[in-house]
Amino acid sequence: MATLKEVQSKIVSVKKTKQITSAMKMVATSRLRGSQNAMEAFKPYASKFAEVLGSIAGKSGEGASPLLISKDEVKKVALLLCTSDRGLCGGFNINLIDKAAKMLKSELNGKEVSFVCYGKKGRDWAKKLSNPIDAEYIGVVGGKVDFSVASGSGQALIDSFLEGNVDEVYLIYSDFQGMAKQVPTVKQILPIPSLDDVVKQEDALPADDGTFLPEHICEPSSDALLGEMLPKNVFIQIYDALLQTSTSEHAARMRAMENATKACSDLVEELQTIFNKTRQAAITSELMDIVGGAEALKG
Repeated sequence: MATLKEVQSKIVSVKKTKQITSAMKMVATSRLRGSQNAMEAFKPYASKFAEVLGSIAGKSGEGASPLLISKDEVKKVALLLCTSDRGLCGGFNINLIDKAAKMLKSELNGKEVSFVCYGKKGRDWAKKLSNPIDAEYIGVVGGKVDFSVASGSGQALIDSFLEGNVDEVYLIYSDFQGMAKQVPTVKQILPIPSLDDVVKQEDALPADDGTFLPEHICEPSSDALLGEMLPKNVFIQIYDALLQTSTSEHAARMRAMENATKACSDLVEELQTIFNKTRQAAITSELMDIVGGAEALKG
């Protein structure tokens, strides 16, 4: 059995750990609010952009832009992996990395796969593989996400796709569905999927509900305008993924630190019980020694 001093030392150590996890939870909560506000503020722009793009797409053909044309044979694939720079957020990074690992073994098996990594955790994992890393962006997820990162990396991918260096581009990120649910998600961004996915929001509007989408007059043509808007759509997809991943990271860390704080409280209670039992055993032992000594003196 441990001594009283050892148990007391463990109690002090666990209480200090509890203070740290509690402080980290407060920091994650504060950063979560800022990240969630940025994500919510971006939604109206993304929604309106999709509305205009859907209206213009309805006037254009599927071959209006080379970004819409799938390659006959897919050999080279770029995988954009969004993770965090830091740990202590439960299984957040592990789930995203597992999603990428499963893709490599299933859909992308036998293809040349290169990585574009947002975050240290994904970069460190990708370095252990034989696949090349085309680009890495550190310090993006978890802080203030800059749109220039999404536009710069997106333009590089578009150029690579148009030059034939990449046949398909997939994005792996964490879809923020709530404080308790962040889902690793895979999305194809190049070639851009069928424009029906964009137009469907127009088709979903009932004809008699009084809601309508405006008719957009395009000059010089809808095809030319679509060619300008489709690259920006790629930038928006990447930027939205970075915002959602950043928000998911803070939510996951807040939940992990909350669980760690509760675990510390439970451990302190257990150690306190052990301390009381140990102290009681020590007192009983001392009393027995006193009684034994007194009996010996009487004899």
